Amino acid sequence: MLQLQTIRDHKDEVIRRLAKKNFDGPKFINEIARLDAERRKTLTELETLKAEANILARQVGELMKAGKKAEADDVKNKSVALKVSEKTLQEVLDKFEQEQYELLVQVPNLPNEDVPPGKTPADNKEVFTHGEIPKLHDKAVPHWDLAAKYDLIDFELGVKLTGAGFPVYKGKGARLQRALINYFLDKATAAGYLEVQPPIMVNKESGFGTGQLPDKEGQMYHVQIDDLYLIPTAEVPITNIYRDVILKAEDLPVKNCGYTPCFRREAGSYGKDVRGLNRLHQFDKVEIVQVTHPSRSYETLEDMRNFVAGLLKELGLPFRTLLLCGGDMSFASAQTYDMEVFSAAQEKWLEVSSVSNFETFQSNRLKLRFREGDAKPQLAHTLNGSALALPRIVASLLENNQTPDGINIPKVLQAYTGFDKIG
Repeated sequence: MLQLQTIRDHKDEVIRRLAKKNFDGPKFINEIARLDAERRKTLTELETLKAEANILARQVGELMKAGKKAEADDVKNKSVALKVSEKTLQEVLDKFEQEQYELLVQVPNLPNEDVPPGKTPADNKEVFTHGEIPKLHDKAVPHWDLAAKYDLIDFELGVKLTGAGFPVYKGKGARLQRALINYFLDKATAAGYLEVQPPIMVNKESGFGTGQLPDKEGQMYHVQIDDLYLIPTAEVPITNIYRDVILKAEDLPVKNCGYTPCFRREAGSYGKDVRGLNRLHQFDKVEIVQVTHPSRSYETLEDMRNFVAGLLKELGLPFRTLLLCGGDMSFASAQTYDMEVFSAAQEKWLEVSSVSNFETFQSNRLKLRFREGDAKPQLAHTLNGSALALPRIVASLLENNQTPDGINIPKVLQAYTGFDKIG
């Protein structure tokens, strides 16, 4: 959530930068500024009334001590009238604050100046590519056919048990999933991330803290009786570990990683782009999260981006890195890199990771701060990244490494899988 002081001090800049996200800044920011002015004016009036009421209260006490009951009663009547006015002003103040808050939570984070303008993924900027596109044999097939041929993933059984988008992994397919999770976690812990295993359901406060609520409410599975949400990513519970926490500056950066299943309704998704593992309602992912000093957060973003790139290089997958345009960024992000691997059988790029800097947008909602020495606490910067999401990694590994005799397993995974080939 944007800080009110930022809007007060830099209103025109806020509106300009929000335009990169194709957001109606003038409508929201001007109204927030108007309500803020009214709120502050009302607050001043209310504080003046309270001060007058305190003076009258002291006068009543002094008059009663002096035995001047009649005069004391007159002052009491004035005090009662002030209390009525005070109650009315408090109601007006509460109304302004609620209206301002309801607008403020709808305003996305400001994009960094380096974020390119644009409205769709076509406007994203390619900043890095790595690897050669593999040349497959003549009878190569997409991963869903490979999954059926080698009995790795049963999509129809998932439909029977739950519905579309909930596959069942079997045999070496299940072992490959587990191998990737352990490999990603081992690499993250070796890079200094502390592994945590968080809950996969969160309350509203947690969803709000990281910006999923109210922005993505329709995309989250909601357990209505308990008013809990199935997590769309481990970012939500891991980052919320630090909600209402004041860290010491010397403890920054805080680095966590965690594996969780993730749940996304993906309402409206259909067609060839969601076939097989391309888009699921339940999938596995390892997430990396950092809480860092504001002066170092963009250096941290590059470090996290390079960490994810290192995983893809070790897996032998050709990939590219995109700097997302304003229109393709998330509600809470200030800058995001997407990593896409090339799926040789489908002949398309598949997103497998997003690495984002949220600056103070999440920490303002979370009340996540740090203190340097005896100075006043200030908001930290939060970042996270997929390291990595499994479905499209599995799809690309199966497709890109297929041969007429089976599917080769990347060398770095063989110690985790216990086999070097499928088939």
